Amino acid sequence: MSSFEGRISFVTGAGSGIGQAMALGLAAEGATVVCSDINAQTAQATAARVEELGANAVANALDTADEDAVKEALTKTQRDLGRLDVLMNNAGVAGRDWNATTEINLSGVYYGLLYACPIMAAQGKGAVVNIASVAGLGALMRPGGYADHPAVLEGVSSYVASKHGVVGLTKQYAIAFGEKGVRVNAICPGYIDTPIIAERLAQSNGRAFLTDLHPIGRLGQPEEVAAVAIFLASDAASFVTGIAMPVDGGYTAR
Repeated sequence: MSSFEGRISFVTGAGSGIGQAMALGLAAEGATVVCSDINAQTAQATAARVEELGANAVANALDTADEDAVKEALTKTQRDLGRLDVLMNNAGVAGRDWNATTEINLSGVYYGLLYACPIMAAQGKGAVVNIASVAGLGALMRPGGYADHPAVLEGVSSYVASKHGVVGLTKQYAIAFGEKGVRVNAICPGYIDTPIIAERLAQSNGRAFLTDLHPIGRLGQPEEVAAVAIFLASDAASFVTGIAMPVDGGYTAR
């Protein structure tokens, strides 16, 4: 039997990148996957790929910055499918202003925790994996700094602040719900070759600069992050909660 057979999982930002890799990885392990994304078409496309793997899928158009919508999506999942075993709190943005960044990256994660953890606690078991970043463990680097680029500095600062907040929320909810059987962990990826960094990669020397930040000598792949997320959500990690785990090719070891 696959390790997630019979379990109901909910993945935000499932339309591309890490979220899509999570959805497909969970499907390969036997889970039913609710593929949630702000873009209904990409959510449906991922759901179709999940079904090609022989797993059950539901496509869900969701703006994680909308608290009522998050509450409804998670409660509907429990109501319609009978359980909610795994939440992959993955949806995020970069390069936006303060309000847009914190609403999605921080408040969106909070809403997922706020409404998923009580559902899981009532079942006596569940796992949440939040996607933070190496930017949740320290500042981000740029040659020459950001002082002369205020718009860029706002985007970077809001991203760093939001991801630090995700790490804090992870620890707080792990403590709050640990005795209820709910485990909450975070992953802190380095630079992963996904659409979120496409603009940076397109800049002159952009790929070389980002690659050089990682001692392993390359960018990460979505499947590498998804594999760790699936481990943290599995019974193999049953004594693991409250951590912020780098999956960063050595970025934070520098």
